[in-house]
Amino acid sequence: MKIFSVDRLSYNFDMSAFPERFLFAASTASYQIEGAWNEDGKGENIWDRLTHTEPDIVKNRDNGDIACDSYHLFKEDVKLLKNAGFNLYRFSISWSRILPNGEITLINPKGVEYYRNLINELLENDIQPFVTMYHWDLPQKLQDLGGWTNPLIVDYMEDYADLLFELYGDKVKWWITINEPMEVVRGYDCREYAPALDLGSPANYIVAHNILKAHSRIFRLYDNKYRSKQNGKLSISLSSRYYKGKTDSKEDLDAANRAMQFYIGLFAHPIYSKEGDYPDVVRKMVDESSKKEGRKRSRLPTFTKEEKESLIGAYDFFGVNHYSSSLCTPGSSLTSRTFQKDMDVTFSFDPEWPGCKAPWLMVVPWGFRELLKFIKENYDNPPVFVTENGYCDSGEIEDKGRISYYKEYLTELLNAVHDYKCNVIGYTAWSILDNFEWLDGYVYKFGLVHVDFEDANRKRTPKSSYDFFKQLLKNRVLPQTLP
Repeated sequence: MKIFSVDRLSYNFDMSAFPERFLFAASTASYQIEGAWNEDGKGENIWDRLTHTEPDIVKNRDNGDIACDSYHLFKEDVKLLKNAGFNLYRFSISWSRILPNGEITLINPKGVEYYRNLINELLENDIQPFVTMYHWDLPQKLQDLGGWTNPLIVDYMEDYADLLFELYGDKVKWWITINEPMEVVRGYDCREYAPALDLGSPANYIVAHNILKAHSRIFRLYDNKYRSKQNGKLSISLSSRYYKGKTDSKEDLDAANRAMQFYIGLFAHPIYSKEGDYPDVVRKMVDESSKKEGRKRSRLPTFTKEEKESLIGAYDFFGVNHYSSSLCTPGSSLTSRTFQKDMDVTFSFDPEWPGCKAPWLMVVPWGFRELLKFIKENYDNPPVFVTENGYCDSGEIEDKGRISYYKEYLTELLNAVHDYKCNVIGYTAWSILDNFEWLDGYVYKFGLVHVDFEDANRKRTPKSSYDFFKQLLKNRVLPQTLP
């Protein structure tokens, strides 16, 4: 089996060309595409519970009960990936499809078989599986115990990861432990994701703390038990905008730095920095605000010496998801979330930035370049795998806006490599399919392939952006003439 390296790549002088060893992936997540929510022994997860008990929380009362029906149609998805020429397919495993109750005391053989069949189908088509262990769909039984606020979740997830390595590690060589921990936090801090709790702080920092401990535990498990015989690569996927000062004033530049440290540094600094632990500015500001609130201890927990040491260097690459950018200035409203109050930042967009279907996604290509530069300068230029990047519209087949977005963002990726010497080894398009976009349901479409959700057969139709990637992946050069 061909194993891809994370060594630095050599780029030639063609500013629009990608090296042969540069990796292109397309991505999905289990709850967003699989459907079959209660078939073949799968257990209930927190998104099943939320969409069934509070249907109005999702636009149009949508849910993932059927979604793209990829549980039954995965071979069609693999054909689409193969025809486009992607090197890897990043997908997530549904924890509750493998372990219906979340614990290893009950393993679902049909769930195990489904992912084995998917992995084998990918490999037979010369596509490497890129597996995310946790993409926000916690088994409901574990949520009943407190979910990510319960420190025992670290043990439960380590057991789950151990099983995945045992089941699939001989064939899976790329792993993500947890996708976008900040969004997991927001499921507890506010009602933006399942389990849709409004606990505020300190729940937000407790969840973040437990996620980091789970990641390091899994990484060291792989190091100690599996790496020598499986020889895979493992990391975490962090989400981040690029945060820029609204003006060039010191106050605005400091606000932008605080935003970077709170939103990406909170998770990246303990893993990727040489000194480890949370960023100094995060520790300082949360400690001070906690004291002003009359607390006897900070809302931001403290790592033990052993936990801190275990986290430092717990990566094989830097996984980053990026879509857009924001402007920053000091101050936060009384109604803002606790993170925003702690960091003392207000966010805005430049009115000149182009938008898209989703109001939160502005098209700011240069922000991508600057985020990659930030990672290089703050974390000793690690190998970076962009694990998500994409654009949403209303589902047009002739999706010129998406093509323009990808072309501009990939151009800035290459600029970051050539101008800043950033060590970027791979790029992932979100998503291969239109799918369930969480509380936005099926309103926003991110797919390279259109899915007809009114059709019982979930007919798939490649869009113009699919042809764009097909041309790019064939020639390894950004197309100048667009489909």
